[in-house]
Amino acid sequence: MDRLEAMSMLIKVLEAGSFSKASKQLNVPLPTLSRKISELESQLGVRLIHRTTRKLSFTESGLSYITACRRILEQVEDAESDLKGEYLEPRGDLVITAPVMFGRLYVLPIVTEFLSLYANINVQLLLADGNVNLFEDEVDMAIRIGKLPDSSMIATPVGKMRIVTCVNPSLLAQHPALESPKGLTHFPCVTLKTNMTIPHWSFRFSHSDPPVSVNVASRLTVTDSESAVHAAINKVGATQQLHYQVKRGVDAGSLKIVLPEFEPEPLPVHLLHKTRKYMPQKMKSFLDFAAPKLKARVAALND
Repeated sequence: MDRLEAMSMLIKVLEAGSFSKASKQLNVPLPTLSRKISELESQLGVRLIHRTTRKLSFTESGLSYITACRRILEQVEDAESDLKGEYLEPRGDLVITAPVMFGRLYVLPIVTEFLSLYANINVQLLLADGNVNLFEDEVDMAIRIGKLPDSSMIATPVGKMRIVTCVNPSLLAQHPALESPKGLTHFPCVTLKTNMTIPHWSFRFSHSDPPVSVNVASRLTVTDSESAVHAAINKVGATQQLHYQVKRGVDAGSLKIVLPEFEPEPLPVHLLHKTRKYMPQKMKSFLDFAAPKLKARVAALND
């Protein structure tokens, strides 16, 4: 039995004053209405209405129950109105995750601009280098750099990210020229050690061949990319990072990209969200706003 439907019918019987009037107002056959109320009484184990051939009256329990029914139906109606509003207009809380440095440099400026345009949306930006689980952590959208596993997620591509090897030009001048990745086995390097990284660096000697792993000479190992880049700028050694992580150093001349002809395949960048038949307007608005801006920023890295 549809409990909410039965509650609505019970309230209508009280308001109409009779089963026959209520059945006409609800456009429900009188026997159906009577049966629904009887089923409700049976399920509750309480008499709600006294029925006689001349008049209808509600029991004390029936009147108390109707008061509760009205409150419940109002709450359901309010909840449905809120839900419909979320799908009709951009509003509500939006949780987004991105890698720490990429999020700070590229996602945060887009989010702040987005917030200036949508007064009824609040954003929680989770910056983490590990992959946050969108379902377990109740996250709406994620920016991911790297190949995606097969899943039920919807991925919007926004570009590709180069993997580059960089070194301070002064340090480069102190060692034999790096003509091949194999030269890194005798060149001081700054490596990264996290749950997401591998101990060797990857290069391609030919676009038709698979990538080749090179075990570099690690002078310093750190646990985050920002520290690795800082150490490379300070002449500790060469480092292999995503292009956006070293771009400022390259632009400033404190880092130089080496061995570009041996770079591995660039990594795809995606805006990711959960599969849903209907997407709330807050998510659709952010996707429409952020995707082209992220595409432009990622493309500018390759210029």
